[in-house]
This record gives sequence, structure tokens and C-alpha cells, in this order.
Amino acid sequence: MKRHLYSILLVLIMAVIGMTPLIARSECTEAMPELFERVSPCVVSISALGLDSFKMGSGVSTAVGSGFIIDDEGLVLTNAHVVFGRQVIIVTLDDGRKIQAELLGADPLFDLAVLRIPVPNEGNAKAVLGDSDAVRIGQDVITIGNPFGLEQTLTRGVISGLNRIVPGSPLMAVPLIQTDAPINPGNSGGPLLNRCGDVIGINTSILAEAQNIGFAIPINVAKRLIPDIVKHGRVIRPWLGISGKLVKKELMEIINLPFVDGFLIETVESGSPAQEAGMHGGGLPVTIAGTELLLGGDILTEINGQSLDNAESFLKAIGSLKVGDKVQLTLFHKGKTRSVELKLPERPILPGDLRPNASSTLLPMKGPVTKLPLQ
Repeated sequence: MKRHLYSILLVLIMAVIGMTPLIARSECTEAMPELFERVSPCVVSISALGLDSFKMGSGVSTAVGSGFIIDDEGLVLTNAHVVFGRQVIIVTLDDGRKIQAELLGADPLFDLAVLRIPVPNEGNAKAVLGDSDAVRIGQDVITIGNPFGLEQTLTRGVISGLNRIVPGSPLMAVPLIQTDAPINPGNSGGPLLNRCGDVIGINTSILAEAQNIGFAIPINVAKRLIPDIVKHGRVIRPWLGISGKLVKKELMEIINLPFVDGFLIETVESGSPAQEAGMHGGGLPVTIAGTELLLGGDILTEINGQSLDNAESFLKAIGSLKVGDKVQLTLFHKGKTRSVELKLPERPILPGDLRPNASSTLLPMKGPVTKLPLQ
């Protein structure tokens, strides 16, 4: 009997010991200066030189952003809008060394890019990638980056919101983490960290008109896409060719229009499967209860029979689509419902993918820093 009780007690002790690191990790109390000293060596400054032959004058400009080393092979994660389409990319390490980087691949749609830098003999610090699914509103966070080219700058704040879809985002936009930690031009591509120093997001954009409303790409999204970016140089995804907003019919009752729950199609991309199928975009800009809409287009109510009546079902339906799939869409337009079937090709790189973003800094070769609004 005693031996049996001893065995039970031993199991409980081992269980508690096994849980201790998890408990400690969720209640990290490392002082901020020590946390900065430990994590900042993995954060790099990025300067990317671009040449626009259609621009007046020299047409040469430099985008300045941030990034962080993610493995022992010298892979650096950053934003696509900092480096994509640039001719020369220079990475400045924590100790001041400047190294030319190779762009392995980028995904302009989710604003992610992976660089490779030569690994010095003594090696580099690397970031610990956390779990963005575990973050909670109100949780303390910090950012380390290079705002306006000022290297290794720390700011702090909290998680202000989760699963944010920024207005104007394309159809397959990723739900973002919102934070009030000050993010400035030049912070693009830098890490959003929890109090344990784990990366939970990649800083990507700000609302220029607001006070401390910034957004980060969840690190779990990046972890899912990095293998494709490194292997193929891009993320292979299907192309439907529409953008818009999720709407509720209650909103439209304000102006007495026939509406249904679903995805309001505001624009249809030229040459896309949606255009070939005769899908309609909007043409009447209105603001209803503070929401800007482009009315007149189709409302996508179902994908393969799955209703799009909330953000969760919408993202689930979109995430299930693959290149080569035949997809059945249910559309509502002017009080009538119809169905169309499409075969999804791979999504090409579109002109809108190459736009700059508000949390990067664009430095002309001559002249002051130019602040860029969120697009």
C-alpha cells in the first residue's frame, strides 16, 4: 500500500516538475533591460535599394525596415514590402556589421519575405518563435526594431485586439494582431514579442490617422508559410480575384436595401476567374454607420455549400481552397440568387501587391523621410 502511494506521489511530483517550465514561461518576469539585451542581437536593420526606371530623376530609393534571424543557417524573416522587387539588400547586424543578403522568396499578399545572410564563424543569435494562437487581449508586448533608421529601438504596450481584418485588405487577407505598442516607419518586419521574449508577430502596418494602432502578422501564419517561401520562392495559392468586406443584412436595413449575410464583392480583378465568370463589383461608395462600402456588387453567400455568415466560417472556407480546385459559389445580386462554378488557377503577383506599407520608411536618395499611409 505504501509503495503504491509512493508511486502515485512520485508521478504527481514529476508532473509538477514537468509543468514548471510552462508555468514559469507564462509568467515571465525578466527585467526589461535584460530582456532587451538577450533578444536584440537577433534583430537586424534592413536597407533595400530599388530602381524605378519610370520615375523622374535618378529613380533610386532605399526602403528601410527591420527583420530578425530565425535559424542557425542565417535565415532572416521580414516584410515583403521592405525587400520585394529591390535590387540590393543590406542587413546590419546588432554588432554593426553590414552584410549583403539574398532574397530567397516573398509573399506580397501576406507581406512576408525570407532572406539569407552568410553566417559568421561565431554564429548569430536567433529568435524564439512563439505561439500566436495563445496570445490574449491585454497581454504585455514589446517591439524591437529600427524606426526611421534608428537601430535597436524598444517600445512596449499591450495586445489591443485579435483577428483584425484591416479595411481594404484583399480577399485572402490574414487576420492581424492589433497592438498599442508604438510602431513607426522603419519597424516593418521587426518582431512583436511577449514578455518571455518569444516572437508572436511580425510588425507590418499602422493606421497613420490614429494614435498607436499598429498591426502584426501572427507568427503562426509565418511558420506555416516559411517552408513554401524558402522552397518555391513564393506561396502557391489559388486565385479567385475579388476583394470586399463581410456584411450583415441588418446593416443594410438602415437604408432599406435587399441584402443578405455574406462577403460583399467591391472589386473584381482584371483577367481573374471571377471576371471571367461574370461576377460583379461595386460602383456606389457609401458610408453606413461608420462603415465604408462600395455597393452594387454581388454578395458571395456560400463557398462549396458553406455559409459565409461570420469571419470564422469565411476564413475556414477560403483556407480550404487549393490550386486546381473546382469551386461552387453562391451569389446574391439585386434580390436574386445564382450559382457559378470556377476552376482556380495559381494566383499571380498583381500590381497592388507591390505597394509600400505604413510601417516601413522610404528614403529618397536626396530629401527628407517620406511617411506612407496604410494602403
